[in-house]
Amino acid sequence: MMKKTKSKSLCFPIGPVFLLVFFAFFPWPSRAQINNNAENRLNSTPLFTYFKYEGKDEVYKKNPLNTNEFYTPILQGCYPDPSITRRGNDYYLVNSSFAFFPGVPIFHSNDLVNWKQIGHVLDRPSQLKVADAGMSEGIYAPDISYNPHNETFYMITTQFAGGIGNMVVKTKDPLKGWSDPIKLNFDGIDPALFFDDNGKAYVVHNDAPEKDKEQYNGHRVIKIWDYDLERDQIVPGSDKVIVDGGVDISKKPIWIEGPHLYKRNGRYYLMCAEGGTGDQHSEVVFVSENPKGPFKPASENPILSQRHLPKDRENKVDWAGHADLVEGPDGKYYGVFLGVRPNEANRVNTGRETFILPVDWSGEFPVFEGGLEPMPVKLKMPSGVINKTGKNGFLPNGNFVFNDDFKGKTLDLRWIGVRGPRENFIQIGREGLRIKPFEVNMNEVKPTSTLFYRQQHKKFSATVRMSYQPTSEKELAGIVCLQKETFHYVFGITKKEQQHYLVLQRTQNGQSELIASEPIEEGKAIELQVSAEGDRYQFNYAFDGKNFKNLGGTVSGDILSTDVAGGFTGALIGLYATKANDISPKSD
Repeated sequence: MMKKTKSKSLCFPIGPVFLLVFFAFFPWPSRAQINNNAENRLNSTPLFTYFKYEGKDEVYKKNPLNTNEFYTPILQGCYPDPSITRRGNDYYLVNSSFAFFPGVPIFHSNDLVNWKQIGHVLDRPSQLKVADAGMSEGIYAPDISYNPHNETFYMITTQFAGGIGNMVVKTKDPLKGWSDPIKLNFDGIDPALFFDDNGKAYVVHNDAPEKDKEQYNGHRVIKIWDYDLERDQIVPGSDKVIVDGGVDISKKPIWIEGPHLYKRNGRYYLMCAEGGTGDQHSEVVFVSENPKGPFKPASENPILSQRHLPKDRENKVDWAGHADLVEGPDGKYYGVFLGVRPNEANRVNTGRETFILPVDWSGEFPVFEGGLEPMPVKLKMPSGVINKTGKNGFLPNGNFVFNDDFKGKTLDLRWIGVRGPRENFIQIGREGLRIKPFEVNMNEVKPTSTLFYRQQHKKFSATVRMSYQPTSEKELAGIVCLQKETFHYVFGITKKEQQHYLVLQRTQNGQSELIASEPIEEGKAIELQVSAEGDRYQFNYAFDGKNFKNLGGTVSGDILSTDVAGGFTGALIGLYATKANDISPKSD
């Protein structure tokens, strides 16, 4: 039997002489080198320490509020396709969000005047599959409703992404989050739920006519289905067309959509948008003794539209439609709807906004008060309501200033991402906001490392303070003004060879053009600013926070407008970082 022996390890005495020789040939980095390496890593990740947005529209300067008044729109900027519901004294309102992430902003009010954003309905990747969606894809026309029979809120919508289509989510408490989506087995768009007094539920929605029955381009129908509340699914075979084409199909009305059902005095009212969500937009209404029809149109349709008014009217609001009704705290009805406020070049940069008007329902049909006249700037408040906008967490209205130093524990809900969660690229803390750049730039239909704030005024300025040292020509950080991936401005800092540059690039229909570039001294914090007066935009910078210099002169905001770029969104102002920069500055 072999005798086991202990193995001996080879050891050297570690003495002072050995250490001196070791460090002479293998020197450790100095504290300064360690700090410099860490600083370089941090500086290549931009730090944003301050953001200020200031609205300066003349309409609000010329129309100050009296104590019993409030402004409409109630939600300025890209908050389209509003839907509203009520439970007791609580009102909840939602909007379309397309490829924005999180999706479907949700607001709460007790009086229809003072609103707080309480979150987003779709705030998780399991709910929102828009990673490869174009800016005007994703979430269309959400409808929010409350069912008193099971004390549940529902949000039903169409998600043009992720193979989802029509879907519903629900909750007992909008402050505590919403379920994952339940895919619904029907085609078309713009679904809305209706809960009858007897506990039955129905879905109404826009759809194409039956095969081979389309009479003209834009011919659509409104369908209704029985809805099974236990299965959260339509009842197969229960569908019926209740409106064909619109109010009068002989006149070839286009895009009957955005339907909502209401019940009042034992009768059923169907209200829909008609004419398409452009300058022929309107709202029409029908009545029936049965939720499945037949529905008779009101004799005085439309009940809301601006399409027939003079084009050169003052303080023009246009494209009014896609409305929803609710009973107000004073017992009177009100309607929320979308509209746009074109600039002096008749371009729509702020997108489709959420307006409100009182509704007269003293007769057979509801009628928007002043809905066929030039839209007012301000309205009388419901009885007993005090205007608190801009105070105690209520959203501001009119001309206002929004400041953010990014030092809160959570990000302000008005900041959004595109196609993916903000949490994938942002970090907020005591020093401010850091954006971890993706290897994706603004031209790509992918999630970008950009934090966006909506443009909410025709005349505004947005200023951000940034510390940043790019380490290669592939890195850039700064401001982007975005309409979509093929229409935008980028204003930021990049590097070429050993020099840092400030660059301004315009992209129109996917074709990019360098407007201007300027070498700058590295290592200094910089303030970047975009300002606009209607169609005229300027991009400015300062190192001292006071003496701003312009880069690129005055440029047109045409590419930031819906009517030029197409689609359904408004202009966004983004804090942007990328490791896939394709902007090359001009060398000296």
